[in-house]
Amino acid sequence: MAVWGYSVAQSVLPRTVQRLIDEFARLPGIGPKSASRLTFYLLRATDNQAVDLATALQDLKEHTRLCSVCFNITEDDPCPICDDEARDGRLLCVVEEPLDVLAIERSRAYSGRYHVLHGAISPVEGIGPEDLRIAELVERVSKGNFQEVILATNPTLEGESTALYLQRRLSDRDIKLTRLARGLPVGGDLEYTDEITLGRAFEGRQNV
Repeated sequence: MAVWGYSVAQSVLPRTVQRLIDEFARLPGIGPKSASRLTFYLLRATDNQAVDLATALQDLKEHTRLCSVCFNITEDDPCPICDDEARDGRLLCVVEEPLDVLAIERSRAYSGRYHVLHGAISPVEGIGPEDLRIAELVERVSKGNFQEVILATNPTLEGESTALYLQRRLSDRDIKLTRLARGLPVGGDLEYTDEITLGRAFEGRQNV
């Protein structure tokens, strides 16, 4: 019934409207209903709003690139972080995505360099080490003067698998390998904490 209703909607809507709905629906986290709402919002918006959105999308594709050093997104190459001589060049933090860099920078708890993998190893999705920026990481560590590499991949099955793979690839280097601590979230209750997080909290317990 839902498929039939969707096909009817496709036949009723103008081609240009349906095309934009389809394009929005291809975005992560955007379903057909959300895509329709966004499209009809733009239909009601002023011409300036629609043009500004189109211009922003065009500028994004034309002026944004990957840093040739750390592979974070940037408009300048090298990126501002790699070009900042005040950063601690002894530390290298390896993350999965550019958004992870943003999250860590917001914390103001780290002042070293970054390396963005652009994903995590996931055999289910057909993503292997060769699909990520791992070869570039190994080469960078071999040629650099880093004293510590922080594996800051996500605490997921894919993130853990990626971290283990990186440990094996970098284990023969004379360099300190560390992993971000895992533990209980502030304000959380033990009864609602999953077994893995609780186990990591016990492993990472500290003296008081």
